Amino acid sequence: MVENVVVVGAGVYGAAVAASLARRGACVAVVDAGAPASGTSGATFSWTNSCGKQPRSYHDLSVAGMEAHRRLAAEVPHGRWYHESGNLEWADDDAEREQLRRKVDGVLQYGYDARWLSRAEVLRLEPDIDPAELPPDEIAYFPREGWIEPAPLIAHLVSTAVGRGAEVIQNDAVTGLEVAGGMVRTVRLASGRRLVADAVVNCAGPQAGQIAELAGLALPMRNMPGVLVYTSPVAVSVSRVVHAPRVHLRPDGAGRLLLHTPDIDGAVGASGTVEQQAVDEVLEAGRSLYPGLRAATVQDVRVGERPIPGDGLPVLGRVAELPNFFFAVSHSGATLSLHAGDLVAAEVLGGDQDGALAPFRFERLRLP
Repeated sequence: MVENVVVVGAGVYGAAVAASLARRGACVAVVDAGAPASGTSGATFSWTNSCGKQPRSYHDLSVAGMEAHRRLAAEVPHGRWYHESGNLEWADDDAEREQLRRKVDGVLQYGYDARWLSRAEVLRLEPDIDPAELPPDEIAYFPREGWIEPAPLIAHLVSTAVGRGAEVIQNDAVTGLEVAGGMVRTVRLASGRRLVADAVVNCAGPQAGQIAELAGLALPMRNMPGVLVYTSPVAVSVSRVVHAPRVHLRPDGAGRLLLHTPDIDGAVGASGTVEQQAVDEVLEAGRSLYPGLRAATVQDVRVGERPIPGDGLPVLGRVAELPNFFFAVSHSGATLSLHAGDLVAAEVLGGDQDGALAPFRFERLRLP
């Protein structure tokens, strides 16, 4: 019988798994080397979507993740961390336009809500965009997509878990896992504390590979840096996630905007700092798209480490050779965490989740 569960990591996955376990009556300890939301979850674009995700099982998992956010937002209307205002995307050359057409055609075949808008229709949605930056037509709009604010969501989930008896242990890294008889028995912490465990859930994000190694498992990861540029508050109307050819952006509360480009992710130096020229280029791209951003300055630049399993797909659920050790690790954690975390929690406590989790088992990544 599973009574004591140790959840490693207090980001969106760890918080979601802990809240679900606690609701189900488990005795939960959440352990993090820092504070809740202090890692990758605190430095993420946090776009909720299933926009072109393949294979179909990954798409369906993401759609279910989006629905889980809607349900929680309806249950906790004062939470205000969930924003389902849509996503706009367009391309500026023939090759990228064809790629976008294929993506839209693909999601439409899955029954996903997508449509094409004209420049005039987009300007009614986002009136502060410079019209010259928009093509006359073929602007993709995904109305059910949006974003979350990770820190308040994590706070709600952790508070839910604590309210049901969970313990949160922060600033105390996991340094060892004691395995005996084919099961994890004890979790050792840097402080010297030892936690008896009937089950361990690895929600350690970019460090998931190291935690797995402590259990004698090899989890291949290909983590990537993610750089986010936060502006000062500015009087510009931006209501949606926008994926323009030269910049991606969304609101970030109190008049601030969050900006990103794929190129800036490559501008992280060995020390973890970001080249100033790259930051300036991102801000200038944002200003070109929204001229009202001329008054904005850069308030913050954050570098996160995206946790990406070796084949790009989530790793979820139990490990066959170590049956009380579980994974909840993926890219797109903002989208997936509530739903996938709930599935993993149910499996920890003995529920059969093979129908949903079979495509995402750890064993597919094992070397022959």
